[in-house]
Amino acid sequence: MSREMNIDKSKMTVVEGSYAVAHSVKVCRPNVISAYPITPQTHIVEDLSQFMADGEIPNCEYINVESEFSALSALVGSAAVGARCYSATTSQGLALMHEVMFNMSGMRFPVVMTIANRAISAPINIWNDHQDSISQRDTGWLQLHAEDTQEISDMTAQAYKISEDKDILMPSMVCMDGFILSHVYEPVVLLEQDITDEFLPAYEPEHVLDPKNPLSFGAFADPNSYTEFRYLQEEAMQKSLKKIEDVANEFYDMYGRYYGGLIDEYQTEDADIIIMAMGSIIGTIKDVIDHLRAKNVKVGLLKVRSFRPFPADAIRNVIKDAKVVVVLDKNISLGLNEGALFTETKSALYNSDIRVPTVGYMIGHGGRDIKIDTIEKIIDEATEVMKTGIKKESQFVDVREDLL
Repeated sequence: MSREMNIDKSKMTVVEGSYAVAHSVKVCRPNVISAYPITPQTHIVEDLSQFMADGEIPNCEYINVESEFSALSALVGSAAVGARCYSATTSQGLALMHEVMFNMSGMRFPVVMTIANRAISAPINIWNDHQDSISQRDTGWLQLHAEDTQEISDMTAQAYKISEDKDILMPSMVCMDGFILSHVYEPVVLLEQDITDEFLPAYEPEHVLDPKNPLSFGAFADPNSYTEFRYLQEEAMQKSLKKIEDVANEFYDMYGRYYGGLIDEYQTEDADIIIMAMGSIIGTIKDVIDHLRAKNVKVGLLKVRSFRPFPADAIRNVIKDAKVVVVLDKNISLGLNEGALFTETKSALYNSDIRVPTVGYMIGHGGRDIKIDTIEKIIDEATEVMKTGIKKESQFVDVREDLL
């Protein structure tokens, strides 16, 4: 949903996206931060290191580790004894965490981690797409994608409140497009400490490792009980659909800004063509929509903020009256020839009474620019689908034939 913002511009300060994230983490009062540098995430943990050196994060341990695997492993132990934990990573670093991500989720530790999205190697590439976080979709982490710097700042505090809820207790990754958001300088209203202390009280876990009250986390489970653990994780994911919305509303009531929730809409009410996407590409799409609306082209935008849990009901409600839905993915499921958001959207429509043609495009791989004329070309093709009823297969739109 979208709401009128009550942003006090006098409180805005121009900062780097990574600094905005680090500041948000600081005011959330973490107890343990694990740090391992990797481009383009490094500035976040560097800023947190400076905050620690300046004594601005009390009651916190800052751990320098030898790898991303170690970074998340250290937080498993820290969360087990009741600490509020944070880390950040990207790309190959996130891939190295893969095993531990299942452990963190399976033991129901509400850790929050920032992902500065970056393409996966090989070949080596340091620019942005979404292949890294999308590849972790089944690890049991909530996955939220930010459009701009203000949103990544505000969603960091919200992620803690969602994850630490006693009905959820699942880890969260908050994703920001690498360089495009992590290294950009934008006006941001930084989170105030006093309001954040009220919004996000100190973490009080129900179950902790304590010699006086011995417990086991992640112990052996034979076939008689393993399924039930997975069932409880999925149940928590489904409950988090409502919790994400509730926390966004609570944040709005306290801060006057609505940067949260499952989805956002932009000019969808009468749209014949609805574009779906995640991340920083949203700003470009909005500019194209404004330009085409002036030409009486009825196009709108459905921004997916929550990829996990996937908001199938909310999506169906928005697109049910559209004539064509276009899904833009900055990732690819190799061998299926389509992106993950497209696959999830088709699944959401399966066995429903919605019969809107849905087409998918894979764009922006390895940080390739997504230009206005590319979006306009896609909308032109969607218009032809609307007229002819002939649906194209999911496709790359920016493959350079001269390199093939």
